[in-house]
Order: sequence, then C-alpha cells, then structure tokens
Amino acid sequence: MTLTDVAEELQISAAAVRNMVLKGELEAFQIGGRGQWRVDSQKFEQFIEQLHEEQRQRVAEEQHTDQHQ
Repeated sequence: MTLTDVAEELQISAAAVRNMVLKGELEAFQIGGRGQWRVDSQKFEQFIEQLHEEQRQRVAEEQHTDQHQ
C-alpha cells in the first residue's frame, strides 16, 4: 500500500501518515530509486487492530473510573 492508500483508509492526510511512519508508529519500507514508502497490507491490518484494542482499553478504563466515582 502507498502512504496515500493508507491515508485514504484512515481518512487523514498523506503527510500525517508519513509522520506516523517517521515516528515509528506505523511500520513501512522504502522501495525504488526515489525511495517511495510502502506499507505491507498485513502490517496495516495489525496496526488497525492495535488501534481498536487501544480504544477498547480506553473505553473499559473510562467505564471503570465512572463506576468508582
């Protein structure tokens, strides 16, 4: 997948995706003479699953906190 493909899937800018790659938040690799970035589709799916899991944990923590107030 190109960074543009990833950006479209996440509904964010390609620049934001590139920043995620450069920060190490999203695994990608460079190919070709111009060093175009690519994201393996399986790695992207894992990234999405990780985002979902983090969201589930945040919701669970918020519910736990709300119950103890």
